[in-house]
Amino acid sequence: MKNNRLISVLLSAMFISIGLILPFFTGQIQQIGNMLLPMHIPVMLCGLICGWQYGLIVGFILPCFRSLLFGMPAIYPSAIAMSFELATYGLVVGCFFQKSKWKCLLTLYKSLLFGMLAGRVVWGISMTGLLAFKSSRFTLSAFFAGAFVNAIPGIILQLVLIPAIMLMLKKTHFVKLKNGENKNAKPGK
Repeated sequence: MKNNRLISVLLSAMFISIGLILPFFTGQIQQIGNMLLPMHIPVMLCGLICGWQYGLIVGFILPCFRSLLFGMPAIYPSAIAMSFELATYGLVVGCFFQKSKWKCLLTLYKSLLFGMLAGRVVWGISMTGLLAFKSSRFTLSAFFAGAFVNAIPGIILQLVLIPAIMLMLKKTHFVKLKNGENKNAKPGK
């Protein structure tokens, strides 16, 4: 049990490191980063591999830590809202996958989609609350543009890359992931 906790802490540190470095591959161009969502990937992987507790913590720390180190994203309101969003991703993706009876590819996709939806809702609520203190307002059209329309390339990237990584980790026996539903389950149950 102690070794599992140590491994999860070390993996979480690795995911934070990846989350700090991965946005550099978008060339520090904010529009590309907003489309590809590079910090989301290590947070979701952390939730899936280490569990929801670690995914929540890594997701909450990463945006503000990166903002303080590199100045991107801007601390207010972006990094603060992203902290709540990414924490939700780590929590929901990890919890849904961890609590699922079957650890299969279908469950992985359900976890990712449910987590993405929940995280985007939390981001919208956070932005609304944070911008309530400024003269500008966070509109519903700004929410849909930021959460869905502009993020389509990143969503596609996550839905392709994360399952591919999990399947590679399955081959190394690092994660348990089945190809289909439980074969011992009786029909109709």
